[in-house]
Amino acid sequence: MKAVIVEDEDIASRRLRQLIEELAPECEILERISSVESGHKWFQNNPLPDLIFLDIQLNDGYGFDIIDKLEDHPPIIFTTAYNEYAIRGFKYNGLDYLLKPIDKNELKKSLDKYTKTVDNQKSNIPDIKVMRHLFQKEYKRRFIVKIGNQFSSFNVEDIAYFMAEDGVIFLYSNSGQKCPIEYTIDQLEEILDPINFFRINRKYMVSVNAVKEIHSYFNSRLLIKVKPAQNERLIVSRERTSNFKKWLDA
Repeated sequence: MKAVIVEDEDIASRRLRQLIEELAPECEILERISSVESGHKWFQNNPLPDLIFLDIQLNDGYGFDIIDKLEDHPPIIFTTAYNEYAIRGFKYNGLDYLLKPIDKNELKKSLDKYTKTVDNQKSNIPDIKVMRHLFQKEYKRRFIVKIGNQFSSFNVEDIAYFMAEDGVIFLYSNSGQKCPIEYTIDQLEEILDPINFFRINRKYMVSVNAVKEIHSYFNSRLLIKVKPAQNERLIVSRERTSNFKKWLDA
């Protein structure tokens, strides 16, 4: 068995290789790929491996970008810190979906599944245990906020964006209401569906429906206009620009 590891974190890549060599000594690691660009070059100049261990979020894009350039691809075992990509992963006939830090026992089961799949000459169809990954993540659907002496409920569909201001996070509704909430931006990233909300910088997390205009901005950044409008400029940070474009184009 010949395999390729696609992983941009050196420590994670080395650990995964060590685990594979321990659990499947017959497996030959042909290459450790750390970016989308180097992945394109490697696959253009080398035969396909038997198996790909694929991280999803890389520094210069997504692991999916590498696979999309291939006319055909071998079985894939996804290795990622985020479970919200599971549905998309299975569209690529992913053999398994492992969350970081990679558990040795789970990796062994994935390798056993690969062996069984090859031995039985079957399609790479994930089993019911893997399918549970599709449903184990439930995103927040509404927020309860206090306005004066009363409490109001906002469905996430009615929220335009969140803004951090002087250490407080404010919810802005589609109708323009501004309410403080007891969450951090980091927490919002974890509990909101990434299909609908994107963190553009350290201060703002916006709904896809709130984005009305996008303009190029200096230093490879983007300037966006949202509804309801904000007085300050909303700038998509340079390191998030590429993923922001992909998010809007999903």
